[in-house]
Amino acid sequence: MNVRNFSLRNWIYLFIIFIFGIFVGILLPKKSHSENGLKSSLKEKTESNITLWTCSMHPQIRQSKPGKCPICFMDLIPVTNEPLRSDYDAVEILSSKEQKLAEIEVAPVEREFVEKQIRMVGKIDYDETRIAYITARMPGRIDKLYVNFTGISVRTGDKMAEYYSPDLLLAQRELLLAVKSISQQKEIKESFGYASGEDLLKAVKKKLELWGLTEENINSIIKKGEILDHLTLYSPISGIVIHKNALEGEYFKTGDKLFTIADLSKIWLKLDAYESDLEWLKYGQKVEFTTEAYPGKIFYGRISFISPFVDKNTRTVKIRVNADNSELKLKPEMLVRAIVKAEIAKGGKVIDSSLAGKWISPMHPEIIKDNPGKCDVCGMDLVKAESLGYVQTDTTERLAPLVIPASAPLITGKRAIVYVQSKPGTYVGREIVLGPKAENYYLVESGLKEGEIVVVNGNFKIDSALQILAKPSMMLPGEKTEGKEKGTDLFPQSDTKKIPEIFVKQLDMIYKPYFAIQLNLADDNYEGALKNAISIGEMLNHIEENELDSDITSKWKKNKAELEGVVEQMKKSGNINDFRLAFSNLSGIINNMFYNFGYSGKIFKFHCPMAFDNKGADWFQNTDELANPYFGKAMLKCGEKVEK
Repeated sequence: MNVRNFSLRNWIYLFIIFIFGIFVGILLPKKSHSENGLKSSLKEKTESNITLWTCSMHPQIRQSKPGKCPICFMDLIPVTNEPLRSDYDAVEILSSKEQKLAEIEVAPVEREFVEKQIRMVGKIDYDETRIAYITARMPGRIDKLYVNFTGISVRTGDKMAEYYSPDLLLAQRELLLAVKSISQQKEIKESFGYASGEDLLKAVKKKLELWGLTEENINSIIKKGEILDHLTLYSPISGIVIHKNALEGEYFKTGDKLFTIADLSKIWLKLDAYESDLEWLKYGQKVEFTTEAYPGKIFYGRISFISPFVDKNTRTVKIRVNADNSELKLKPEMLVRAIVKAEIAKGGKVIDSSLAGKWISPMHPEIIKDNPGKCDVCGMDLVKAESLGYVQTDTTERLAPLVIPASAPLITGKRAIVYVQSKPGTYVGREIVLGPKAENYYLVESGLKEGEIVVVNGNFKIDSALQILAKPSMMLPGEKTEGKEKGTDLFPQSDTKKIPEIFVKQLDMIYKPYFAIQLNLADDNYEGALKNAISIGEMLNHIEENELDSDITSKWKKNKAELEGVVEQMKKSGNINDFRLAFSNLSGIINNMFYNFGYSGKIFKFHCPMAFDNKGADWFQNTDELANPYFGKAMLKCGEKVEK
């Protein structure tokens, strides 16, 4: 009985479970249908934003539906209808932790007189105005030398040598005869055409003086009535005998140079200054210099001459400095390192507080006076220091320039960008116009105001982050460059026919390291790429541009400035990825140079559509074997040749 009751209960439980299962089964399809409808709705909504499908490797492929790329057979990716960000929305917001990781540092924009240091090298030379020559005024023979070796120090009036001359003997006889004729005959009649004895005596005395006899020598001859058979040569100045051509027993002719004496109490420095530094160099500027012989000791002088010519081989200008050497420590031919510290005012003008309101000699810059007058050395009229190129000393002209630290701007050559901190963690990119660079600062012409805060460290990281987020950046500002149709010549002859061939060949000094950088990056060789980038910077000052017309010169100066900017950017890159961003900008500059000036060989232009997060980038090679500098060994053959 108990078993039957137990079976009945089980059947009842099974029936209840069965009924519950049917009920759940009825409900579940409805829920599933709802979920499928939601997924379908989302899919339709997503696909509604997709208008095109393209290939990440070949962006020229455009299709209205998904599929495979007909070139590389990769899956096509969608291009949605999402709104694009504004070109002026270059803002990066970082948390305090992110700022610390990015090592962000800021500094205020200030007004400050900054110092530009111009460094030069050269050597010490004689002061040419303090060299004296002792030359033979009559033929004769050296019979005795008092100064018999080079380098000996002499003073004014010291005996140099004794010599014999037949002409001197004859002149002394004429002197004694003139004196005797005066004593015998008081007067010679002019009617007979004779000169007086006094006139004859004066003429003979004058001749002997021109031959080097002193008035004391002449009076001694007259008094004693004896003829001197030898004459003594005396030093005309104090100094060092730097050349000695006189030898005992040697005959000489009129005009032969016997001794050369140099006064070394004043010396010249002959320095070489680069073209780019000329705007900071002025006549009368104070110069500090050091020598290897006296380490740690600083000597001083003033610029006395700036050559009006540029050396076509070294691209430098000769600078001459007058310096005191009363202690005779400085020797001719010593190598020196010199520094001119130019104080920069508004507009990049040079000021010198030590010369403010002063009067200076135009020939001897060491002569400086408070009032107008004459030069103590040459007697020329003194001139105002301001007339030599220094800024006026009134408060308007001396207004301190607006400056920012040199690490603040990111420079492409075409433009300069700074990131301004609107509030901690928020940075806005702003294009500015820079003036000249002065040591650790740039002068700002426009774009910033005093007191604004700019990023001085970490700005390149901010810019890289903006590129990753597809926002406008310094490196990729979104500018479009008009190109030629595929398959056409890169450089039309009509654009380059006016350019001297020698100038085009000189540009190989820029192109060769560029091609080397491309190969370095393709090989993932960051150190080699950086070395070649530095080489480009060094070669810029060796390009000869004197024979170019004004239009070509203007284009070259623009490209040169752009190259200087991108080289600085490469130096600050820190790693190969940042360097590759700078290389993209360098390739754009090189592209402009090819179009502006032409090229003497074959050039191949390549394009990688996947570079910089599928934004794409170009580069040039002098061979047609593709080697991608943006991905290196990871994707060496990514890209395609677009022009030749």
